[in-house]
Amino acid sequence: MKIFARYALVALAAIGLAACGQVRPGHVGIKVNNFGSNAGVQQETLGVGWYFTPFGTHIEEYPIFTNTYTYSASATEGKAEDQAFVFQDKSGLGLSADIAVSYSVDAAKAAILYQKYRTDTDGLISGPMRNAIRDSLVTRASQLNVDEIYGPRKAELLNNVQHDVQSFFAPYGLRVERLFWAGNVRVPDTVLAQINARIANEQEALAAQAKVATVQAQAQQAIAEAQGKAQALNIEGAAIRANPEVLRIRAIEKWDGKLPQVTSGGVPFINIEK
Repeated sequence: MKIFARYALVALAAIGLAACGQVRPGHVGIKVNNFGSNAGVQQETLGVGWYFTPFGTHIEEYPIFTNTYTYSASATEGKAEDQAFVFQDKSGLGLSADIAVSYSVDAAKAAILYQKYRTDTDGLISGPMRNAIRDSLVTRASQLNVDEIYGPRKAELLNNVQHDVQSFFAPYGLRVERLFWAGNVRVPDTVLAQINARIANEQEALAAQAKVATVQAQAQQAIAEAQGKAQALNIEGAAIRANPEVLRIRAIEKWDGKLPQVTSGGVPFINIEK
């Protein structure tokens, strides 16, 4: 009897544990009842701990801390299959890109989120979230040229997509905190070569313009200096013409006091009045 009682207690304990569900740290839980008059999703969210889950009920967990997932063409990120986003530019040119998303769930709206989509976190990532990002990306990218998507408006494009997706999921409690490119936008090789060649030409043109500007600045400086010297000479000439004694004074100032050994009969700076 004692052995039977022990087995009975173990069996009851096992049944009790099987009828319990756990909400792990960093998560919020929603109890779902599939049978009876109370079938449906309970509006009360569950904090961390163990909860009684009789037959027909279970607990769904959503993370309330920030998670990051990468939709990538690589089998080493995200899922094994190619999850890269495919879209087109304004002219219909086919492009693709890997995009990562940081997200979390608003604990107060977890029940609303489950009622809306009836799926767990993995299902949200591969289904509604991916679809929302793809739809916005396709719409936004179709308004831009490939040069803009690959170049100066690349960040703007993803910021706009992020805003669209955030606005879409906000009422349901799914926080899309950030979208970011997980690599370069992939374009056809021929188009990429054309873009790189254009960028190289633009850089060369800018360098040439800078060189021309430098030469012009140097020329303008030389002209200004020459004009300044000419103006100074004109002023000096006018002053000498107005007062010829200026030349005599300057010659005296520069004379070293020695008389020339051979002269034509005159003595410098000395006028002998007869």
